[in-house]
Amino acid sequence: MESDIENAAVPGLWRRLAAIFYDLWLVAALWLLGATADTFVRAGFGLGSAGFHLPLQLFLLISPAAFFSWFWTHGGQTLGMRAWRLKLLDSEGDPVTLKLSLIRLGAALLSALPLGLGYLWVLIDRDSLAWHDRLSRTRLVVLKKN
Repeated sequence: MESDIENAAVPGLWRRLAAIFYDLWLVAALWLLGATADTFVRAGFGLGSAGFHLPLQLFLLISPAAFFSWFWTHGGQTLGMRAWRLKLLDSEGDPVTLKLSLIRLGAALLSALPLGLGYLWVLIDRDSLAWHDRLSRTRLVVLKKN
């Protein structure tokens, strides 16, 4: 399958950012649902809004990781990636495993931290790969129009 990945078009920075923008809206919706559920549960138990919100904080931390990992390991595409015809594959052109998806998530955070430099790297990289693509040994490809 490596020949397929070598012949596949590599997405540019704007297509990548557009897919991320779509997906971040979905993550924000997940967070809103979680915060709403937390509010109702706390009100139902008479806990009010004061105090430590460990369950909500854990949800806010884990839900984006679960969102991206689930989509990447079940078809290689988040909803934003589908809209922009992107697919995530490993370096051999195979579907991404849970381990690779988690490595990619951590590496994507590293790419974002220095003012997004890891994402901007696609503009100068010889293979148009971001830092998290290289660190996780994964890559995005552009799917052909049907």
